[in-house]
Amino acid sequence: MKKSIYVGIVALLSLPFIFTACFRNPYKATNKKHNHQIDSLTDIAELPNNGGIFSDSVKQAPYWVGTTNFGLRKPNFVIIHHTAQNSCEETLKTFTIPRTAVSAHYVICKDGTIHQMLNDYMRAQHAGISKWGNLIDINSSSIGIELDNNGFEPFDSLQINSLLVLLNRLKQKYTIPTPNFIGHGDIAPTRKNDPNFRFPWKLLATNGYGLWFDDILPPAPSNFNPYIALRIIGYDLKDSTAAVRSFKRHFLQDTTRRLNAVDTLVLSNLQRKYF
Repeated sequence: MKKSIYVGIVALLSLPFIFTACFRNPYKATNKKHNHQIDSLTDIAELPNNGGIFSDSVKQAPYWVGTTNFGLRKPNFVIIHHTAQNSCEETLKTFTIPRTAVSAHYVICKDGTIHQMLNDYMRAQHAGISKWGNLIDINSSSIGIELDNNGFEPFDSLQINSLLVLLNRLKQKYTIPTPNFIGHGDIAPTRKNDPNFRFPWKLLATNGYGLWFDDILPPAPSNFNPYIALRIIGYDLKDSTAAVRSFKRHFLQDTTRRLNAVDTLVLSNLQRKYF
């Protein structure tokens, strides 16, 4: 009896090792590089500013004084992407190859699995050359979320459910304003179209993530300018055709390039509701 109990205890203690052996992390090597880079950034952050950074013509401070009042930079935007690749594993691999120079904080697979690839306070390389309002360095103030989708397919309900859970956590944790949940295509209309026109922006807005218009649209004012409204919302009008196309894809699931009467009413309603 004692022997069987002993064997049972040994078996239980061995379970974690068996589990680990069955599910070895294929990204062990790149995780090591990730941790090394984090350590390097930590070393930089801990270096005291002891003077000597100015030219000889500037009087040097005799000693370093570190403020007691500071914190980490807080993300203020969430940018949603589709991966434009064929699987979650392909995207994970892409984001672990240095030469690609691209990354995101989160990758959500079709089955709803969430991979957090970077601490929220760190700067991922997901937005590229982009602009929203007067903001041009969007990587420095945003969290990037990639959805496993090749760009031509609907988004799985399991994937969207996981996204909603993640967005709720991010919004609550960082007090991200409702209008600041936007797509890559919104901030880079000349280069990007993600997430594709099938993405359920209305569902997100209903849950408090992003703007949306009323079901009943009142007439626009007689002096209403839809292009001014686009700029007020945040779109870059350097290429107005691209901005219009991005707006229509986001709010109307429409991939055409010209504003019509309904588009104008939607823009008028959004401007009136939120700005």
